[in-house]
This record gives sequence, C-alpha cells and structure tokens, in this order.
Amino acid sequence: MTEWFTLKEIAAAAAPDLPGSERSLYRHVVRAGWHHNPLMCRVRAGKGGGQEFHVSLLPQPVRLRLTQAARPTVSGACGPAAKPDREALWTAYEAAPAAHKAKAQARLNALVEVDEMIAAYGLAATVAAGQVAARHAISRAALLNWRAICLDNDRADWLAALLPQWRGPAARADCHPEIYRLIKSDYLRAERPSFTACYRRAAKAAVAKGWAPMPSERALRRHLDTDIDPATQKLARYGRDAAKAMFPVQTRSVANLHAMAAVNMDGHKLDVFVSVPGQDKPSRVFLVAIQDIFSRKFLAWRLATSENRETTRLVIGDMVERYGIPDAIYLDNGRAFASKWITGGTATRYRFKVRAEEPQGLLTSLGVAIHWTTPYSGQSKPIERAFRDIAEAVAKHPSLAGAWTGNRPDNQPDNRGEKAYPMEVLRPLVDAAIAEHNARQGRRTETADGGSFDQAFENSLASPSTIVRWPSRAQASLWLMAAEQIRTAKPSGEIRFFENRYWSPALASHAGKQVTVRFDPDNLHLPLKVYDSRDQFICEAACMITAGFADATAARETAAKRGAYLKTLSEKKRLEAELSVDQMARIYAETAPAPTAPPSGKPRVTRLATAARAAVAQGHDPSEQEDFSRGLRLVSIAGGKP
Repeated sequence: MTEWFTLKEIAAAAAPDLPGSERSLYRHVVRAGWHHNPLMCRVRAGKGGGQEFHVSLLPQPVRLRLTQAARPTVSGACGPAAKPDREALWTAYEAAPAAHKAKAQARLNALVEVDEMIAAYGLAATVAAGQVAARHAISRAALLNWRAICLDNDRADWLAALLPQWRGPAARADCHPEIYRLIKSDYLRAERPSFTACYRRAAKAAVAKGWAPMPSERALRRHLDTDIDPATQKLARYGRDAAKAMFPVQTRSVANLHAMAAVNMDGHKLDVFVSVPGQDKPSRVFLVAIQDIFSRKFLAWRLATSENRETTRLVIGDMVERYGIPDAIYLDNGRAFASKWITGGTATRYRFKVRAEEPQGLLTSLGVAIHWTTPYSGQSKPIERAFRDIAEAVAKHPSLAGAWTGNRPDNQPDNRGEKAYPMEVLRPLVDAAIAEHNARQGRRTETADGGSFDQAFENSLASPSTIVRWPSRAQASLWLMAAEQIRTAKPSGEIRFFENRYWSPALASHAGKQVTVRFDPDNLHLPLKVYDSRDQFICEAACMITAGFADATAARETAAKRGAYLKTLSEKKRLEAELSVDQMARIYAETAPAPTAPPSGKPRVTRLATAARAAVAQGHDPSEQEDFSRGLRLVSIAGGKP
C-alpha cells in the first residue's frame, strides 16, 4: 500500500478535513512547511515530476479515505486549468538563482518583441515568433510555448511565470527517518561530538535495527546543513552566548546626551594576586568604577576585596563630590548595586522586597534615575569594554611581575602565583592606568572625534546647555554614611548596633520605635545620625564605650553624666511646671462652688446603729471600751492569767 500522495490526490479526498481545492491545499502546505521536511516530502518519480507527501502528515479521516479509495488517474482530469497562484510564482522566482532569473528576463524580452511586431505590422503570432526566434537563435516552438504559458497569467506576472522549471536529480538521498532523527539528536548536543563519530554510531544502530536506506556521510551532513541553520547549530552545540554573538549588536548614539547626563557603574576582578591583611592566601581584588556614558571617561574608582555595598557607596560619593550628581545611572542587578543601601526605595530593582518602611538608598535620595542592565553584557554597559584596556595595563605591568594569574584557565603563565603584592603597590598603578586611559589621544568614539575622553568631557561641561546638579553640605551624609533600620530599646531609647551602644537624650521619646541610622562602616565609634520613619532628622547619637567591671574612673564619669542628665530633666520639669502648689490651691479655692444648707426633715440616707455610735451618744469613749475588750482577749490567750 502506497504511503506517498500528490497534492491532486490529497485534494480529492481532503474535504472536509483539509482544503478541497488544489490551490487552497497548496497554500496550506506552504503555511505548514510540509515541503521543507525532507522526511515527509519527496520529488515524484516519473513524467511530469512534482512533489509527493507522506500520509503521516494528514489527519486520520483523510488517511482512511486515501488508503481505501482507488488512486485517481491524471489522464481522466478535465475542465479548465486553474489560474496559477501569484504568491507561489513570485516565491519561486525569489528563491531561484541569478542564472534562472536572467533566462526568464531574456524570454520576456523575446515575447515583448513578438507582441510589438503583431501590434505594429499585424503579423500572425507564428510569423512574428519565427522572425524573433531567428533573430535570437532560439526555437520558434519554444517561443510559442512561452507565449501560451503567459496567456494564463496577468501581464505583471509574466517574468515569474517564465522562470525555467529545470529540475536536476533529486537533491536528497533516501534515508530512513529514524536514522536521520538519531544522527541529528546526537550531533546537536552540548558535548559537541564530531559528525563523523555521530555517523558511525548511527550506522551501527541502523545495522542492528535493520533501518534502511543509509545514505553516505557527506549526504547526511548536507541534509543537516540544509535543514538546520547555522545559528541553531551554534546554540545547540556552543550555548546561548555563542548564538547571541551571531545577532548584530545595537548601535546606540549619545548625541542627545551631555556630560553627567548618564553614567554606568560596574566591578571588574583584576587578574593579579594581591596580599590582603587578615588573609592567609593572596587573592584577586575588584576594581569598582563609574564611567560617564557621553564621554567614556572614568569618573571615580576604588579597589576592594569584593563587590560590596560599602565600596559602591564610597565610589558614588567620590563621583558626586568631584563632578556633581548625574541624572541617570545604569547598573546590573548584582547584590552590591541592588543593595538597599544604594537603591533602597526603588520599586523596580530586581533583588529583595521593597517595604514601605525601607530606608531610602543613596541614589534614591539624590534623585538619580536607576536603569537595570543585563549582567556580564558588554553591549549593555560601555564600562565593561573599557575594563579590558585597564586590566591589560595593570595586570601585566612590570611592577607586578609574577602576580599575573591569566584571564582564562587555559591562558595561565608559568610563573603564576610566584608573587603577591600589597594593595599599596597596586593602587597607584590603577590610578595611573585610568588617568592615561582618560587622557589618551586618538579616540574614535562619537564624541571624542580623535581627541581624548578628558577633552570630550570638559568640552561638554563647558557648553551652556549642560546643567549639572551639585549636592548641598547636608547631602554629604548620604554617601558618607549608609542607611540601616533599627528598633530602639525600651525604656531609654538607646540603639544597639554592631555590638556598640548609641544614645542621645532625644531618643527617649522614640523608645521602642523604628528609626533609620546613617553611619560610617569604617569608623563605628563616630556618632550615628538618627532619622524617624519619615526620614526626618532626630539627633546624633554618640557611641557609649563599654567600660571594665572595676573601672572606677568610668563609673564616676557615668555617674556624673547621669547626674547632669537628671539635673537637666529637673530644670525642664521646673520650667514646664510654671504654677506652684499654693498658686494652684488658691485658683481652685476661688473657683470652688459655694456650700449649700442641708435640707429640712428626715434625711434620705441613714446610718446603721452600732455599739460604738451608741457609746458616743451616751457620753462614753469608744476607744476605752475597745482597749478593755482587747485586754480580755489577751488574758484568755495567756491561760487566764493577767
């Protein structure tokens, strides 16, 4: 039973599950991509050519109708021929090689001459075709056949209709579907096996399974390259980054910016060993820097053992002190840059949750617009491309000989790890490399135009249209100290932070409440600046130094401070209580209501008559009777003896 059918045969059994006409069915085939599947579409053998499609592509009802009905014969077909599909004609024309397109143009030119001779001289078509054929050394019969083909099409579609329909031998060798599936799945793996090894494994499996036919290795490789584009192969075998490199990068202009309009910040791990105090082994340090996007100049930088929030805050502070506040900054979503100390209060940052009581970060407080970029993407931040220049100048400097680690595991020097230099040696080299990077002439960027980054930056700042915001003196605390939220202790309101205690008399009214503190991580003994939940300044809380158990001097100082504190409170109390007790008694006596006479007649409230009241009424002292009764009780307790 056959498994391959032409479009004409499928159309005869298609309704109602597929389009019933051959033209509509062809459009369905193009949309579904059946003709691009080498396992499900093949060239029809025999006179006339054409394509055949495998029965597995069809819905189940169509399969049953095709396999149960007799195959219709082409010779029995009758009726007018359907008009060719214009889209299919021009799709084939666009896909044809240049030689075939040139043939179609030559045929069209000959037919135009035939029509012109018929219109000008009234010749018969056969006569005009014979003269044109003789002039161009072509067959008159061929010319008349081309004219017959064009009569079924619009004049605008003649060029596409005249495209040669030559078909060479079958482009694909027959291959068992399971063999092709196996070799594709084996080749498109992250381990990147060679195609030859995949072919050998597939050949052994084909022999064991009885799969046939088995094409040659070159034929299967040609099939795979035809069906799977290079980008898909790159993604499967080399990963996402390799495939992403095959997409053209975006070209972005900075003509609409100016200096300090936008900056970008990132960290780079230097390929050099540094000896860090407190660490047994040498390690690599990070260069955290900020670059102006308009001019590409490095504005501020620091070295640190890691990308941390403290270094990030200090680098931002260095930039603001030197050049002002930028309008926008581009950061990736690393922990150092998305820390709440830096971007606290920004609702669009990637990391952590944004709480209503969260303290404002440095950038948020300065009013800098924050934009997040893709980490490890040089296309997103120009500074990542600039780091390569700095790293080359620093890590391979003669002053750091023996400390270079190599930038890849397969690119390590023979003397790796021989030496490690202290930070004091590395820091001036980094400063000099960045200064040379900014001042180097011959830059071919959009804004440098052959000059240096320094010149591009200064020229932009000198422009009247460039406006840069500068911080006030009060804003300096935003980057000199980092923000953290603390709950004060009851009842004094003291702050316990990093094993230290901070206190000020103003904190007493905020005992047990959440406050925001700004502090210097490098010197925790300095006073804290304390703000309430609305970021309003409360006070500066001094650090309370912990004293020894037997430290009498510290005890006397504490007692003196406590006494002064209580004295201050007493004075405040005296100032607040402006009226004395006598003054208040006089005011209350003057405003007291006048006494009223008791009502006549029997009182409405009576007392219960008791023995004591009766004794008083008869002239006896009740206290004497009570003493006599108490004495009798004491005698009875003592056994009857007085």
